[in-house]
Amino acid sequence: MPLRHAFRFALIAAAIPAAALAQSYPSKPIRILVPFPPGAFNDTLGRIIAQKFSDGGIGQTFVDNRAGAGSTLGADIAAKSPPDGHTLLEVAVPFAVNATLYTKLPYNTERDFAPLIFAGSTPNILVVHPSVPVTTIQQLIALAKAKPAQLTYASTGSGTSNHMSMELFKLMTNTDIVHVPYKGSAPAVTDLMGGHVMMIFDNTPNVLPYVKTGRMRGIAVTSLKRSALAPEIPTVDESGVKGFEVLVWFGLMVPAGVPREIVARLNAEINRILLLPDVKERFQAGGVDPVGGPPEKFGEHLKVEIAKWGKVVKATGARVD
Repeated sequence: MPLRHAFRFALIAAAIPAAALAQSYPSKPIRILVPFPPGAFNDTLGRIIAQKFSDGGIGQTFVDNRAGAGSTLGADIAAKSPPDGHTLLEVAVPFAVNATLYTKLPYNTERDFAPLIFAGSTPNILVVHPSVPVTTIQQLIALAKAKPAQLTYASTGSGTSNHMSMELFKLMTNTDIVHVPYKGSAPAVTDLMGGHVMMIFDNTPNVLPYVKTGRMRGIAVTSLKRSALAPEIPTVDESGVKGFEVLVWFGLMVPAGVPREIVARLNAEINRILLLPDVKERFQAGGVDPVGGPPEKFGEHLKVEIAKWGKVVKATGARVD
């Protein structure tokens, strides 16, 4: 057999299993790995998709919470799962940060996964305990410079958007504020209200109710535009730290190698779900804007985020062994 014919035959043969898999998909329940604990929007997103998949479009789907090791535990499980479309991984800011934050990961962030969809985004809000004598970003910068390493900020763990928001802020303002990590937003917010830590950059829905009741003071939001949920709170950028922007984003990935036909079907179904009125309401209740779009859009976003946070990790020396 001529070489060119043999090569063509090999390509056709390789395509047959993928095509057959796509036609029979799904052949078993779909698992959405959520590498975060239940409760926050990270978990809510997975449950929205699982419910809508189970109700019609795709088939039986369940959420598998695998929190731990800064979300790398769940990501590692996903990376080692068969590339057949029956395992999806929910990702957020830590997925991009961990690529450089960790000295060694059990997976390759860029090679072991394929983007599925950019699901949504929301800004963080910088809030302080009412006892902290500041009402603006400039006053906070002045206080931090007057008291280096004496102010404290909470986060929900190393590599999270809370942590990296403040590390970027410190880098851009040349300030020294002490990191106090917690295992989740709830204990961090509780300690902030108790006056045990002074401030936090946290997801809008986690802290806005307490800002409204005066138990925290909202200083600035991390988006370039003011949040529709709190239009009275200025952005960090307009407050004088030009170019400061952090978006808390949510998306879905699949293990590398999932057939294109399956990726396209999943992407189309999730795009449809994001447009449903009840889903839009649940996103709005969580302070999150749905995004959607093709897998390539999310892939480009991830590249930008990995590069952005890699520079911050390098500049600040933040590492996890």
